Amino acid sequence: MKESRQYKVFKVFNIIFLLVIMFLTFYPFLNVVAQSFSSESYINAGEVSLIPKGFNVETYKTVMNDSMFWNSYKNTVVYTVVATAISMFMTTIFAYALAKKRLMGRSFFTAFAVFTMFFNGGLIPNYVLIQSLGFGNTIWAIVVPGAISVFNLLIMKAFFQNMPEELEEAAAIDGLGTYRILLKVVLPLSKAVLATMTLFYAVGNWNSWFSAFLYLDKQEMFPVTIYLRNLITDATGGLSSGATSADNLTQIASNIKSVTMVLTVLPIIMVYPYIQKYFVSGIMLGSVKQ
Repeated sequence: MKESRQYKVFKVFNIIFLLVIMFLTFYPFLNVVAQSFSSESYINAGEVSLIPKGFNVETYKTVMNDSMFWNSYKNTVVYTVVATAISMFMTTIFAYALAKKRLMGRSFFTAFAVFTMFFNGGLIPNYVLIQSLGFGNTIWAIVVPGAISVFNLLIMKAFFQNMPEELEEAAAIDGLGTYRILLKVVLPLSKAVLATMTLFYAVGNWNSWFSAFLYLDKQEMFPVTIYLRNLITDATGGLSSGATSADNLTQIASNIKSVTMVLTVLPIIMVYPYIQKYFVSGIMLGSVKQ
């Protein structure tokens, strides 16, 4: 089929437009990476764009030679894996139940979940609750309070509602119970939305720092986000976290923010390509009612 001249012009314009958008999207990140490998004098002079100047890895050495950094990284991995597993389990079973019209009180439970999106107990009551439950300075203070995201819950609920009921009815006729239907029929057909929700939860848990800052007092339990936050605070003249020497921090103060951003986002960038194919389809399937 021969393409018209107008369509060819549109394709050229579309390609150019998308390339510009891609460059604008990648430029800030590439600039941060370049600054993380640049000398402080060039950064302060504003001469670093996409290529490092005055190649410098002292900041990376300072951070990565510190045992506390690796301990914090390990804590973050543990917190992220445990929190994501708990969140996916609770969100999946809650969403599956809400998707069933035969559930008594379905409207009430849905409204109750949505209510929590707009109102919460407040910072001090939440802190008192966590301490009264004995969760202070434990992993549970990090992984339990935010176990269910209502936004993710509603997307997954809509996805389950869109699945043909005949599939579950056929499985029930074959003798499968509710839980086996969920495990053997529903979940295998829900890989797209499950992968998307896992990514959402994993990214949120990986980047989370406020819960740890609020509920954890022991330095050996800090996630990497708190470690890097303290490193930035030290480098900018704030309170010392004891992670590195003050002299080293003064020398690397100019590019430490770039290094911390690169080290924090790197694991997510490495994981994302493997589940990217599920990302868009999972959002659309779970958000549009057919």
